[in-house]
Amino acid sequence: MNETNIREKVREHYASVAEGKTSCCPGANSGCGEENISQKLGYCAQDLASLPEQAEMGLGCGNPISFAKLRPGEVVVDLGSGGGVDCFLASKEVGPTGSVIGVDMTPQMLAKARKNADLGGYTNVEFRLGEIENLPVADHTADVVISNCVINLSTDKRRVYGEAFRVLKNGGRFAVADMITLAPLPETLKEDMAAYTGCISGAASVEEVKEWLAAAGFEHVDVHIKRKSSEFIRSDIDSKLDDYVASADITAWKSS
Repeated sequence: MNETNIREKVREHYASVAEGKTSCCPGANSGCGEENISQKLGYCAQDLASLPEQAEMGLGCGNPISFAKLRPGEVVVDLGSGGGVDCFLASKEVGPTGSVIGVDMTPQMLAKARKNADLGGYTNVEFRLGEIENLPVADHTADVVISNCVINLSTDKRRVYGEAFRVLKNGGRFAVADMITLAPLPETLKEDMAAYTGCISGAASVEEVKEWLAAAGFEHVDVHIKRKSSEFIRSDIDSKLDDYVASADITAWKSS
């Protein structure tokens, strides 16, 4: 699997999800058909009920809004915004004086997210087509960069972290939910494209994430493994998948 092929397979897979042709994602997202999967990921029922019906597709591995500590007036950039769920929740936190920019490389997801924004009346949210390795966002734009189970899909995570650092203002922060490896993955998982698009075989270790974030310029890096994520990590690919991967809340800061 070369980088170009992987990127296209990821794009194709999530286009299919956006169009409703694929109802569920393998690997970490194998529980997305369950009614309460979003609550298992850390969202509260009240917040979910306030969203447009098609916004939440159970594609995440956590809830970055719960630890991003958003404030009124802030600018938020969401890496891999999908149907827009985290953008819409963030928009309520930053209020009318703030704004949210969602970036996604899949046109079908962007179409869904923009439709959801119109349905929900989210006037402080916009969605841009782009890759998270080359963000269509100017330098020093964001107070906060968030993401939910997307960076593991990138074949160039160093560049993603560098781009996040670039678009953040001085003193800005990084608050991301992502999949992390706990042990070396079996070869069957490493070579399985379904495991990659399902947010498994592209996951990095805690040590790698900390190293890459620090190399990008971030300080106060913290990777908090969520052991309870085994509740939604199930797969036909490997029955003991949660021995190898887990969800993590990742935070870091750009110095002021």
